[in-house]
Amino acid sequence: MAVTVKIPTQLRSITAGDAEAFVEDVTTVGEVLDGFYERFEGLRKRIAEDGALRRFVNIYVGEDIRFLDALDTPVDDGAT
Repeated sequence: MAVTVKIPTQLRSITAGDAEAFVEDVTTVGEVLDGFYERFEGLRKRIAEDGALRRFVNIYVGEDIRFLDALDTPVDDGAT
């Protein structure tokens, strides 16, 4: 399964300017982030603290994941 992640301008210095990035073989938001942490050095310290998202970081899968299952929120194949 593959998903597309839209990268906000503030984080593009970490993604070499990429506005979108793709990740495969994931089923939850947490797995997406784990893949991105491996791929983009420095991303974890910008968006997470003590294993949780920083309060100013918003991730949406249809709606804010804080109102869903947080990092366990499922992502569907082809999701953006």
